[in-house]
Amino acid sequence: MQRELLAAFLRSRREALSPEQLGLNPGPRRRTPGLRREEVAQLSGVSLTWYTWLEQGRDIRVSRQVLEALAQTLQLTPDERRHLFTLAETALPVEPPRPATVHPTLRKLVQTLDPNPAHVINDRWDVLAANRGYASLVGGLEQLPQEERNSIWLLFTRPQMQSLLVDWQNEVRDILGQFRIAVGQHPDDPRTAALIDTLTRSSSQFRALWSEHPVRAFRPTMKRFSHPTAGRLDLNYTKLDVAEAPGQHLVVFMPASETDERSLARLVADSPQEALL
Repeated sequence: MQRELLAAFLRSRREALSPEQLGLNPGPRRRTPGLRREEVAQLSGVSLTWYTWLEQGRDIRVSRQVLEALAQTLQLTPDERRHLFTLAETALPVEPPRPATVHPTLRKLVQTLDPNPAHVINDRWDVLAANRGYASLVGGLEQLPQEERNSIWLLFTRPQMQSLLVDWQNEVRDILGQFRIAVGQHPDDPRTAALIDTLTRSSSQFRALWSEHPVRAFRPTMKRFSHPTAGRLDLNYTKLDVAEAPGQHLVVFMPASETDERSLARLVADSPQEALL
């Protein structure tokens, strides 16, 4: 079934392209729409027989390099390229984290979640957007330069974070475990490497925990906070992937009880209106 879907997809994209789009002479006797198989094969650097087998849905091995060549020849969009790799059951080449831009609709959603703390992070754990609830809970984010609005950085460089999180040691192990998985997905990202290097040199706690190589997948859980003004807050924590921006994640905290709900509402009501990112 998967090979049949791949074959049909390749045929549809081949037939949708005209020879002129690729700088080819169409010739006087072209009976089929779009490109010929031999043209796709030649431009992609594969044999006609092999490409014909691929369009026939035969069970043949397809390398990542050939898929890239086909994607370029057929002028696939980024979405179509990802679909091609999925149909071929081949892992996509690792891409660096995308630029730290948040869609306005997602930013508006984050704000409407108030008073529940919510923020958007990327795979580096940069805080890309946050509402009043999150800014009130963590405190002072809007006063930080952009490069310091990073959850990993804040955990190890702000002393108040250790007192804010009731079980700081376990919390950072959990977060570092998730962070290590993300690092493995972007091993060549220079900004991630710089963050790890700076923390290794500046924080003995980070250096010790990072050397243990924690690896933990995300799981919804309850986080316990000891806030300097709101007091004890127990908040259920979940994280959702952003479909239109791979590598971005919406993180939301929700009160675990009615008492926590009232305390959180008072905290946000007393915070300044501009306390959001």
